[in-house]
Amino acid sequence: MSLTKTGIKRAFTAASSTYDGAAALQRKVGLELLKTIDAKLLSGTLLDIGCGTGFLTAEILERFNHDSIIALDIAWTMLQSTQQKLALYKQVQYVCADAEQLPFSEQCLDGVFSNLALQWCSDLDEVFNSIQRALKPGKPLVFSTFGPDTLSELKSAWATVDNYQHVNSFYSEAELRQFLVKAGFNNIQLQSVCYSSSYASVLALMQELKQLGAHHVVKGANKQITTKTAMQQMISAYQKQGENDQILATFEVISITATA
Repeated sequence: MSLTKTGIKRAFTAASSTYDGAAALQRKVGLELLKTIDAKLLSGTLLDIGCGTGFLTAEILERFNHDSIIALDIAWTMLQSTQQKLALYKQVQYVCADAEQLPFSEQCLDGVFSNLALQWCSDLDEVFNSIQRALKPGKPLVFSTFGPDTLSELKSAWATVDNYQHVNSFYSEAELRQFLVKAGFNNIQLQSVCYSSSYASVLALMQELKQLGAHHVVKGANKQITTKTAMQQMISAYQKQGENDQILATFEVISITATA
């Protein structure tokens, strides 16, 4: 998977004002993710990687004991949204940084969380190595990411039009486990769940992806502007899969817990 860092940063910066209105799945996945951790086991300094507009950070504040919480995001406008929402919480620190280059000293963190953010990192070796270095021994990494079946319907529809990559590809459970084992994590547990969302049209799906910032980040895609004819062909192919005047989109979510 090869993503452009500039494209990711630009997409999420532009989506900061529309993200909350389109992030129902992200909120649902985040709440399920937090259920996997015993609140009694967490305290100290916690990190939320890819905090977005602050939903998971706020939930962590409410659910877990902590001395401080670090909200980290690559997009400054996203971080500003979190800061505005959590202005009353003095124990939150805000860091604008890349998950592949975490600016933390060794063994300074008591827990790391990330909700549907690490799929935008192309170098997971470095991501997990950085997290491993920053976590204290035995402390948890808890995160969710999209799996390879995500947007399978959209991929299939585009495949009827041309051979270019129009949709991001995501790592499998086996690949994620390999990354974690290589970085030195233990007690690795993975769970995959497929969510199906319905939309009034293909264009409504694509608009939501844009509002979430989850678009135009594929490196090696067709650099030419997609023609109206190609778009209509893709939409026609996709709509043949729909039911009751709705189209369906699959989002495979892989939830992982591991310890340093």
